[in-house]
Amino acid sequence: MENANKVFESFLRQKGLKLTIPREIVLDVVLTQNKHFDVDSVYEKIRRKYKNVSRATIYRTIPLLIEAGFIKKVLPCYETDCYETIFNQPNHLHFICVKCGKITEMPSAELEKIYSELAKGIGFKIFDYNFGAKGICKECQKKE
Repeated sequence: MENANKVFESFLRQKGLKLTIPREIVLDVVLTQNKHFDVDSVYEKIRRKYKNVSRATIYRTIPLLIEAGFIKKVLPCYETDCYETIFNQPNHLHFICVKCGKITEMPSAELEKIYSELAKGIGFKIFDYNFGAKGICKECQKKE
């Protein structure tokens, strides 16, 4: 976690910003998420321990964390934006159930090869991708 704080602090310094205690708290909570999350779930976790971190601080910090490469937005889960931690994590695919909202992840090595070949053909350099599919999970199909 200390390495992440140093990386984020360096990123913020380049933008003329400081690593404030509230920003550090948001970073720490986001990096300990082991599943997809939205701003409200981060706010609830923080609020239990720290009363001085506002929802507005979280909303302002999320774009900084995206730009710094700590998190990224995944396909929307219902009406809200979902995020996931990508700092030191491998790329993967998302399969999102439109009935229950469950997100299943799968490794994406084969797709990465295809993307790389397609990009190479047009002289394009990929630094990130966000691939997902919406459908109905096995459990919800059984209920139908």
